[in-house]
Amino acid sequence: MSAPNPTPLKLSYSTPMSTTPIRNNQASYDAIPSDPEGQQIPNGHRKASKRTKIVLSTALGVIAVAAITVASVYYWTAPAAHPRNVIMMVSDGFGPASETFARQYHAWDNDLDYKSILPLDSIHVGQSRTQSSSSLVTDSAAGATAFSCGLKSYNGAIGVDPEENPCGTVLESAKIHQNMLTGLVVTSRVTHATPAAFSAHVAWRDWENDIALQQIGENPLGRTVDLMFGGGRCQFLTNQSEGGCRLDTRDLLTEAKTTYGWKTVLDTRQAFDALTDESELPLMGLYTPSHMSYNIDRDPAIEPSLAEMSSKALGILSKASKNQGTGFFLLIEGSRIDMAAHTNDPAAHLQEILAYQDTIQVVKDFVDANPGTVVVSTSDHETGGFTLGRQTTPDYPEYKWEPAVIKRVKRSAELLARQLMAQKSFKPDYVKDYIIKDSLGITDATHDEIAYLEKWQENNLTSSNIEEHLSNMVSVRALIGWTTHGHTAVDVNLYAYGPESDKLRGTHENTDIGDFISGYLGLDLAAITDELKRKMSSIASISMKPNIEERYGHSM
Repeated sequence: MSAPNPTPLKLSYSTPMSTTPIRNNQASYDAIPSDPEGQQIPNGHRKASKRTKIVLSTALGVIAVAAITVASVYYWTAPAAHPRNVIMMVSDGFGPASETFARQYHAWDNDLDYKSILPLDSIHVGQSRTQSSSSLVTDSAAGATAFSCGLKSYNGAIGVDPEENPCGTVLESAKIHQNMLTGLVVTSRVTHATPAAFSAHVAWRDWENDIALQQIGENPLGRTVDLMFGGGRCQFLTNQSEGGCRLDTRDLLTEAKTTYGWKTVLDTRQAFDALTDESELPLMGLYTPSHMSYNIDRDPAIEPSLAEMSSKALGILSKASKNQGTGFFLLIEGSRIDMAAHTNDPAAHLQEILAYQDTIQVVKDFVDANPGTVVVSTSDHETGGFTLGRQTTPDYPEYKWEPAVIKRVKRSAELLARQLMAQKSFKPDYVKDYIIKDSLGITDATHDEIAYLEKWQENNLTSSNIEEHLSNMVSVRALIGWTTHGHTAVDVNLYAYGPESDKLRGTHENTDIGDFISGYLGLDLAAITDELKRKMSSIASISMKPNIEERYGHSM
């Protein structure tokens, strides 16, 4: 059930309390008959007139009470509305077929009835159309900019319009105009396309060094992010330190605290676990040098899950926002659903989806407990052209799939490729026993499938080549199909839960989601954009022009 709508209560009745109109807060009695005793009544009607007098007196009393009641309703003031919170959730690269995949697998794996559903299924309200200004097939940067700025832009754009002018985001307007608290929780680098599009403005998505600067507060609007959880620590570390991947010598983790007021900067699971709802903002937790691990590979002693990070963020933001009497805006992204689909890795893709479903349940529970909160969940695009059903022979295909094949997989193709390429020399049967049998659960690998992996150096194979080969070994046996290692243009599902979520029913452009958030929180994207333009006469990264191959090449 949706949380109560915080808008002022409108009273209605199945039958009217009184037909007496209200004029200037006073009842009108024009329709009430004059007193019968003031008229000459034949003797034969005396008793009847007394009864009439009693009835009319009673009626007058009822009408008077009704008039007072109506007047009190007229003057009734609704109690103060709950602060409004928006939780925007993005399931990157997650298409409708992937939801079917996860639902059917979950039911099969847990021996559930065929009518069982996942948390997302319970809040499905419509579809989102995904094209960008430059292509029918969008990338994550343009897709997220549509959500954050409420406008279409080109593939690769981070918080800028098609002319590369900065566009104010819902996160920035929430912070600047409504004094709300804001947060980003992702499993990618925090500087990756989706979180970046809400918190930075650059002409090209790969300029993550510049995005990191803006996120800590080196921004025309100042610091607009209060909480960040995710990966990507290397983007904040000087190139002179171990693990740093900046192109300059700046140490942004130190600058965040000394220059921009960040109270806490974390990089360990132990520090994460020590956080409480009372933890002081602004704070950031960057738990891996680059993207966080796939859930299938994640070591819970080292990296928190998406659900854990989201729960922690909700507790901290909720407590702090209540203390200051405002609401909050939180972006949560299941970032690596998309990356597993790029590799066509069905097992990693599935586990990322199930981790996202766990997070949806955490958020739904929060919405139920916090009136005034609404969650919107959708995808920026579909990835992989994923489908349940695959023809593997020239003969007419059987109508089936093999979920047991997926269940046997223990590690992602990404991790296995990294481990294989790290081997200086092969131990006997390393590929056949560890990579294929133990990790993928495959016992019927062909000679050609094994030889391809054993001769990876001889054949100059890349990590991507190896990942795609391992993924296909699983997909073909599970009868799962893929059409691309890129994105597709199919409509994606739209989910919403909480006050006014009915406004998102039906089919919408992705920009409508930004409009919905703006309307619900009372934001002004035009005003925040004007303020940005006034304060941002120039940003070095905005003035840089990527070449056409860089801009329209492969982008996730």
